[in-house]
Amino acid sequence: MSDFKPSDEAQAAEIVAWAAAENQTLEIFAGGSKRALGRPPRADHRFDLSLFCGIVDYEPPELILTARAATPLAEIEAQLEAKKQMLAFEPPDWRGLLGCGGEPTLGGALACNLAGPRRVRAGSARDFFLGFAAINGWGDPWKAGGKVVKNVTGYDMCKLQAGAFGSLSALTEVTLKVMPKPETACTILLHSLADEIAIPQLSRALNTPFEVSAAAHLPAQAARRSKVAAVADGLGAVTALRLEGPAPSVAFRVEAIEQLAGHGTRLDADETARLWTEIGQVRPLLRPGSGCVWRLCPAPSAAPAVASALRSRFASAEVFYDWGGGLIWLSLDTQEAGSDGGAAKVRAAMAQAGGHSTLVVAPDALREAVPVFEPLAPAIAALSQRVKNSFDPRGVFNPGRMQEGR
Repeated sequence: MSDFKPSDEAQAAEIVAWAAAENQTLEIFAGGSKRALGRPPRADHRFDLSLFCGIVDYEPPELILTARAATPLAEIEAQLEAKKQMLAFEPPDWRGLLGCGGEPTLGGALACNLAGPRRVRAGSARDFFLGFAAINGWGDPWKAGGKVVKNVTGYDMCKLQAGAFGSLSALTEVTLKVMPKPETACTILLHSLADEIAIPQLSRALNTPFEVSAAAHLPAQAARRSKVAAVADGLGAVTALRLEGPAPSVAFRVEAIEQLAGHGTRLDADETARLWTEIGQVRPLLRPGSGCVWRLCPAPSAAPAVASALRSRFASAEVFYDWGGGLIWLSLDTQEAGSDGGAAKVRAAMAQAGGHSTLVVAPDALREAVPVFEPLAPAIAALSQRVKNSFDPRGVFNPGRMQEGR
């Protein structure tokens, strides 16, 4: 195995062209913080793009930022903070969850289409992805998109690259839309609600005109692990609603939400930031030593039933909810989960509710043996393979990262 570390696009294209000609495969990485996400890497060589870093262009009045793909998220966020702006999709830091070091990068967040608690209001990473430069599986540099929000010059290639886990092209430069940072934030905590009551409450709040920007429910076990005192020292389960914006607007909307949902504990801006960082990072709220962690995305109305079904099937099962119930984090003891990591029972429960499931944390051998991502229907799998063949016909990039053999 060789390590290739190109310093410019021409070198990178030459390496990919060589790999395609010699039937060699490349594992694309830069910061390395997400190498444990998806199926284990099984490429012939490592393709290190970490030198493709730095902000190329930032236009605060236009809310547009262009950076090389391996630019650390910390650098991006520092530049945005100086102009009171932010990445609206709130990319989470999963290093603790995945047990990885390294530095999260902008390209990695987009390639994995990761979004944090604000996704329920703002959307996912792909919704802010305007354009990119990349190298395809033949070693040809190419570009798509632009620096405007509406681009109708062709197919929306950004949507394909986001969530492809580097299996279609090697991103070298990306352009995205940024957003103004809210002046302040407040979180309302409702205490001791059962899951079956909390999730409908979250849905009602999200469907008001009061612009709730995040909505989560922490059962008692998860709430006790929080470092936010009002959450950990409360009366069992905690249901959280975040509101952001100008201070007078937030104050008015908090009052309006409390009239609908009931009065609770209020967190100030600093405590709000700490709580939602914990929720985005996931690991701080899970039982220590949880060997298998699943990310479940059911219809929110079905989320309590899914969680109840899984608790009845696994004694070690613990959950908490984000995205108003549209995201369930499930932790299981590895030994109880069994040789499939609990896949058969988890996916059976999800099949009844609709939605999809992803095995996020498990030993390498298990993630290689079990479909990590939701198995595709035959027609969708065939379409996915045709898309892969269009960009990377020799299968150079990240082989088997998402599906076995692809």
